Parts: sequence; structure tokens; C-alpha cells
Amino acid sequence: MDPHLLRTFIAVAETGSFSAAAQRLSYTQSAVSQQIAVLEADLGTVLLTRRPVALTSAGERLRRHATLILARLAAARADVARADSPPGRLILGLTPLAWSSPVATALTRLRADAARLDCRVLVADRDRIVAAAAAGEIDLGLVDGFVAPSDPLPLPEAGAVSVAVSPAVVAVPAGHPLARRGGLDLGDLADAYWIDAPAVAPYTRLPVDGLRTGLRYDGAEVTVLTGLIAAGHGLAVLPAAIVARQPGLAGVPITAPRLVHRVEVLRTPISEEPALRLRELLASPPASPLAGS
Repeated sequence: MDPHLLRTFIAVAETGSFSAAAQRLSYTQSAVSQQIAVLEADLGTVLLTRRPVALTSAGERLRRHATLILARLAAARADVARADSPPGRLILGLTPLAWSSPVATALTRLRADAARLDCRVLVADRDRIVAAAAAGEIDLGLVDGFVAPSDPLPLPEAGAVSVAVSPAVVAVPAGHPLARRGGLDLGDLADAYWIDAPAVAPYTRLPVDGLRTGLRYDGAEVTVLTGLIAAGHGLAVLPAAIVARQPGLAGVPITAPRLVHRVEVLRTPISEEPALRLRELLASPPASPLAGS
């Protein structure tokens, strides 16, 4: 199967439209239709219904395989490119809330031991970092999220290792009536307005229904999010240590559901020495449960 045809197929499957896929890929709509027809002829089955555009059962199966195939091809390309890269390179990818004192300390120790290390940091949302790690675009990935104390992050592939666990709190303005509460049940906050910050702290991933958006923030700056909360534009669940450092904010403990903020390091298909060393530094000493991030 031609990888170009698989990419076109995935674009149609993800967008649900031949025209939208054409726009994403900078093709004409007729070119997209022709490529899907060629792929279907090669496999001898219909992959997509046309009106409406939807995956057939065979298309669903191909989508699972195609995603893995394209990820492995991207990882192979990235690994070959490393052959011409100078030694001592590290590309670190992380979600905004994954940056913490232990991460900063580990990176400082790594750079002190390797003064000529060529280091680059990519900050993006969790889906982007997970995809970049799977494709080999980054050497090490750190992602975060809010889960039950005994649960790992719900990642698409197993293999991540927890490096930090800290308390989760509801961040409110310091003068907010809730700031004086000793604890909060998130289910009781259905009438409150929340800030939807997909790249930083998406409330839609919290294990509670009925919360509503007061404002959407599409950036990745933690200080902007905390500033919006302090100005009264909505609430958010954040790590307690981050709230404690921000003026104008108060952190209210969450009594139900029980939640912690977890940071995990992703296993990448290929790791060079700087990434392996950073992983060791992050894992030693082991993070103690509910330690400040």
C-alpha cells in the first residue's frame, strides 16, 4: 500500500469530507477521490461510503493499521535524519503543566554534564506530544493530566512512566466565595463557569459531567490561564503547587472525585543518549506520592 494513499485515506477519515481532506493536503477534491478509488481497487473492497462520507467496516480496520504504519514510517524517517545530526542533541516535548521543578532540575543537571548539548523544547497539547513521540519527532516526551490517585494517564499506548504526582485543586480568584471552602465536590460546580483551555487544563477530560464553558483559551501559557482565573473569567483544575505560586489565586481541595495531577514520561521508539540520561534523572529519586510539583 502506497503511504501517500494511506495519508489521503486518513485525512478523509478524520475530516469526514473529501473536500476538507483536499484542503488539508493541498490537493484538488478530484485528486483525493482518485486516490481513494486507487486504494480501494488495490484492496478490493469499499473503504468509505460517499453520501454521507463514513468508514465501512473494512475502512475502520484499515484506519487502525494505517495510523500505525504512518507513525512507524515517520519514526524511521526521523531516525535516519539523526544519522546526519550532530552528537549531543535533545528535543524535549512537553505539555504546559508537565514543566515542574523536578523537570527543571533534571534538565539543568543534564546540561551541566554535557555543556555542548544542543537542546530544543517543544510545548504543545497532550495529543500533539504523544503523536510527536510516536513518530520520533522528539527524543523525550512529558505529558500530564488529572486522574484518580491509582490510575495512570489514559494514553493511546502503554509504556509511559510516572515521574511526578501532586495534589489537584480548583483554582479560584482569591476573593471568590469558594476560596474559603475546605473542600469541593466537582459535581456541585455544574452551575459555575469553567475556562476551557484544551492545551493546558481541559476541563472536558475531568471525570465529571455537566460542567459548562465560560471562556475558551486556545493558548498554552500557564500564566495567561491563571491570569484569566484571577480576573474572574472562570474556574480550572490545576496542580496545587502552581496555584500557590500565582498571586490573586486560591486553591480549594477537591473532595470528590478524588484527583491528582500526574506527569508521565513517554517511551519513544528510538532514544539517544541525552534522552536516556534525562529519563534516568527524572526517575531518580523516585517521585513520592502527592509530592509538590
